[in-house]
Amino acid sequence: MPDLELMFVRARRYIYFLLAFYVLGAGFSPYYTVFLGLILGTTMSLFILWSMVQKNRKFTKMAVEGKKMRSLGTLTRMSVAALAAVVAMEYPELFHMISVVIGLMTGYLVIMIDFFIQKLRR
Repeated sequence: MPDLELMFVRARRYIYFLLAFYVLGAGFSPYYTVFLGLILGTTMSLFILWSMVQKNRKFTKMAVEGKKMRSLGTLTRMSVAALAAVVAMEYPELFHMISVVIGLMTGYLVIMIDFFIQKLRR
């Protein structure tokens, strides 16, 4: 469990750094819609990551108590991703759809990169 907590802290820090970079990009570059799409997708990705960690905490607690857990929240996470896609389709003048999808994948990419970095350190 402490490994999950440390991974979440590191991933959250990396995602906050990326979000700060995206905000600067939206403010100072002509690719406003691309960076807004990245901001929307990455923000939703951070929420999905947080939700995944919360469900894992609850699952661990239930397993220790010997109880069964009904779900790990897959439907919730898919709904958040669908919501981000719907917002991007509803406001194409603000959000670039491909950027939203890339932003949604950011959390998973950060987890994978962090995993390989931690493997190399050990």
